[in-house]
Amino acid sequence: MIQFAAIYWDPRPEIFYLPIVEWPILWYGVLFALGFVLGFPIFVQILTRYFQTQGKEAVGELKKKAVGIADRFTLYMLIGTVLGARIGHFLFYERPAEYFEDPLQIFRVWEGGLASHGAALGIILATIAFSYRIRGEGLTPVRLLDFLAVPAALAGALIRLGNFFNQEVLGTPTDLPWAVVFGHPVDHSLPVPRHPVQLYESFFYALVFLLLWKLSYKRPFLLGRGKLIGLFLFLVFGFRFFIETLKTEQSNLISTASTLTMGQILSLPMILLGIALFFWKKNKS
Repeated sequence: MIQFAAIYWDPRPEIFYLPIVEWPILWYGVLFALGFVLGFPIFVQILTRYFQTQGKEAVGELKKKAVGIADRFTLYMLIGTVLGARIGHFLFYERPAEYFEDPLQIFRVWEGGLASHGAALGIILATIAFSYRIRGEGLTPVRLLDFLAVPAALAGALIRLGNFFNQEVLGTPTDLPWAVVFGHPVDHSLPVPRHPVQLYESFFYALVFLLLWKLSYKRPFLLGRGKLIGLFLFLVFGFRFFIETLKTEQSNLISTASTLTMGQILSLPMILLGIALFFWKKNKS
């Protein structure tokens, strides 16, 4: 393979260090948090529009109610996302026995290791728990997931950008002109020109966000159950299934002889779930 040019990428993972305590503030952490910060007002706005279709209260009162629900829901989402992503990482990509030997390492998120499929499962379980807790308002788990799908796509785009700064989730070698050479990959692999798969995913998820955001203004999607989350799961994990062919295998549980990667195996049930939710018979305005 002859390589004439490539982009060299080797940023420091830290943006800066907090004074006195010298605690590093990482690009990945900031982008991860930014997903929640930007997602909050988006979720509130969609929820407010939904409430407007259900009653005749003033917009200010409806927004206040939406903010109160979003405040509590955010805590559930944060816990579900982090725990699901960490547990998923150890179950799907590492040897589970290592986790059981030292369960407290699940809280050491600064060491890396967050699985998106585990995060998705964690979010679904957290949403079910939250829906059961609040009850009423017509906010079933599926409806909440519909509204959550829009900001979740944006958060996914930011997280993949964080992976790019972290030099992780690497692509396979290529001689394409936009190939990227990572100076210090997290997995300590050779600094060879690779597909910038993190950017491929980030760009696609941003497009999914724009699509879902526009569709959320359509009455059948705002009031129909399962359409937004179904489309989200189908598009995001459908793309994930194909982009995995351009990634290096990240799981220690998959042999080199395997036809499918761990990411592809875990994406299949998400794709099927998305199709089932989108065509759910209860999708009525």
